Amino acid sequence: MTSKFSWAAFPRPIIALSPMADMTDSPFCRIVKEIGAAVVFREMVSSEAIFRENEKTWGMAAFDDVERPIIQQIFGNDPEVMAEAAAKIMEKFSPDGIDINMGCPVYKMVSNFNGACLMKDPPLAAKIVRAVCSAVNVPVSVKIRLGWSRPDECLEFVKILEDAGAALITIHGRTRTQNYSGVSDWEMIGRARAQVKIPVLANGDINTPEKVWAALAATGAAGVLIARGALGNPWIFKQARELLTHGRVLTQPDIFAKRRVILRHAELHVAHYGPGGIVSFRKHLSWYFKGLAKARDLRNQAVRVTSLAEVGKVLEAAQKLST
Repeated sequence: MTSKFSWAAFPRPIIALSPMADMTDSPFCRIVKEIGAAVVFREMVSSEAIFRENEKTWGMAAFDDVERPIIQQIFGNDPEVMAEAAAKIMEKFSPDGIDINMGCPVYKMVSNFNGACLMKDPPLAAKIVRAVCSAVNVPVSVKIRLGWSRPDECLEFVKILEDAGAALITIHGRTRTQNYSGVSDWEMIGRARAQVKIPVLANGDINTPEKVWAALAATGAAGVLIARGALGNPWIFKQARELLTHGRVLTQPDIFAKRRVILRHAELHVAHYGPGGIVSFRKHLSWYFKGLAKARDLRNQAVRVTSLAEVGKVLEAAQKLST
C-alpha cells in the first residue's frame, strides 16, 4: 500500500499524542482521536518480538482505522531485524508511519542497548534508520533525547538522522542521565531544530494548552508530542487548538462530560481486551480522577474496580461529589 501521509505536508502546528508504554494502546488512541488529536503515536513494540511473530506483540500493534493517521513506534538495535519488523508491521497493518525509539531512558531498555542508548553509537543509529527506510514505503521518524549525558549531543545527532533518511524527529528536552528529573530544555530543542530541514517535534513538560504554545514559541518546532499531559485529559488537544484560534480555552469538561468519556473509554478497553481487561483500565481511571477535589476515597475505589458496572458506580459517586 502506498501511503499518502507526509510529515512535510501535514498541517502545522502538529499536536500529537506521544507514544507511552502501556498507555497509548488502541482504546486510548481512539478516545484521543475522537476528541481532537491530529495524529497519534502508538506504544512501542519490540522488533525482536515482531520478528519472532509473537502473538501478544502483534496484538499491541493492531489498530482500528478510526485511529488514522497513526504512527507505530518500534525499538531494537539490530538494523536487519528492525527493517524486517517494520516490513512485517506494514504488511499486516499498514500504519501511516514508523517511528524508531532512540529516546527511552529506562534501565530495561538501555541495558540491552535499546532506546536512548543508541545515541551513544551514531553510526549504528544511522544504519538502523537507513535499513528501516529501505524496508517500508511510509515516512520513518525517530524519537530521541537531548543526549546521553550532555544536552548538546543532539545537535550533531539530528543531522546524522536526517542524512540517514528520517522524515521527522521528536526531541525530548532532557538527557538520558536526567531521566525525568529537572526541567525540559526547550531552548536546546530549538537549537537542534535549526540544524535540520526536516520537521522537528518538541516533547517534555508540555502538559497544558498554554505550555503547547509556549513550547512552540521557544523551540520554533513544527509541533509537539503530548505525553503524560494527555493521561486523564484527552481534551488537551482540542483545548490547545482553541487557545490558538480563539485566544482562550473553550472546552472545560464538567463531571457529566468526563463521565461520558470515561465510560466510553472503559467500554472500548473491555471490547479490546475482554472483561478481564478492566483491571488494566484502572491506571487510566486513576489519571481521570487526579486533581479531583475530595476524591481520595474515589481513587481508592478506582484502583480496585473489576467490572464495567463498578466503573459506573465510582463515576456516579464522583458525579454526586461534584454537584
